[in-house]
Amino acid sequence: MTTGTHTGAGTRTGVWFIGARGSVATTAVAGCAAATAGLHPPTGMVTETDTFTTAGLPPLASLVFGGHDTAACPLPKRAEALTAAGVLPHGLATAVTAELAAADTEIRPGGPLPGDTREERELIRSFAADMTDFRNRLALKRVVVVNVASTEPASGGAGLPPSSLYAAAALRAGCPYVNFTPSTGLRHPTLTTTVEASGLPHAGRDGKTGQTLLRSVLAPMFLQRALTVRAWSGTNLLGGGDGAALADPAAAAAKNAGKERVLADILGRAPEGQVHIDDVPALGEWKTAWDHVAFEGFLGSRMTLQTTWQGCDSALAAPLVLDLARLTARAHERGLTGPLEDLAFYFKDPEGEAPAALADQYARLLAFGARLGEAR
Repeated sequence: MTTGTHTGAGTRTGVWFIGARGSVATTAVAGCAAATAGLHPPTGMVTETDTFTTAGLPPLASLVFGGHDTAACPLPKRAEALTAAGVLPHGLATAVTAELAAADTEIRPGGPLPGDTREERELIRSFAADMTDFRNRLALKRVVVVNVASTEPASGGAGLPPSSLYAAAALRAGCPYVNFTPSTGLRHPTLTTTVEASGLPHAGRDGKTGQTLLRSVLAPMFLQRALTVRAWSGTNLLGGGDGAALADPAAAAAKNAGKERVLADILGRAPEGQVHIDDVPALGEWKTAWDHVAFEGFLGSRMTLQTTWQGCDSALAAPLVLDLARLTARAHERGLTGPLEDLAFYFKDPEGEAPAALADQYARLLAFGARLGEAR
């Protein structure tokens, strides 16, 4: 990974994070630096497997990071906190402190903050100017904007929510866009015409890292074995910034919409049951997801399946974010436009009419990678 110098100018790709000082972005920057230096293998990065070696993706070493955030904690300090929380391995924050510091110098104030009197147009213009300056000043080939900020409440009021302001700014700056969150982003109805006219590739929504990933594997099993799913209930226990954000019922509703879509799309109907999200600050950066599946077999035999998923969301999300930035950058380079349905593998609530089962999504992702590598 290169820093904020002009070494290799014209050959580098920018990754502009919305939520650039959060856990996911910090883990992604530190992880990219660690993999580039050979300190740790790129575990969890699908684009680093043999299948994608000929896809023409930008190398990890060519990625340059920046972004927007309303938080002030510098990335090196954030990495230290993630080390104390057990997210980053001991010694890594020190080993890649130069890369973290370089990325931190490219983070600009986000918004709108309480008391900000700027109108939507002014905010969009300001955010877009930051993205354009990043690309031009560092002589980057292109910049992919990736939203990894905390989940905002489901949009329903007047005006654009913050995620849509940033998304509109990405379009204005001519940047491909990825929404790794359940927030509205480009899906606000007032942006539809602008999105279509931009001709930019975009992907989303809501990264699939744990509970829903498992659902997208298990639900096809029941369907293929002709077993009737009677009910599917779940509980999420999580702390950190996500836990605090999802304590808001409106934000939790936005998150659960994607989880419910996976089961409905695969099973052809939404089974009984809900997903409950509980904020448990003591868990810090870790989460536990529990599912209870009630299903019916031959001669009406009633049975259950229970699963428990325990993991670190930032460590699960960061490699996927790097994958998406590289794939979207390459799609832009190849002149692809509009929603990238072949990236459904990464999302709970993907664009278009992509399949919901993970195996089918993976097959489409592999085919997409092959197309990216084809001679033009």
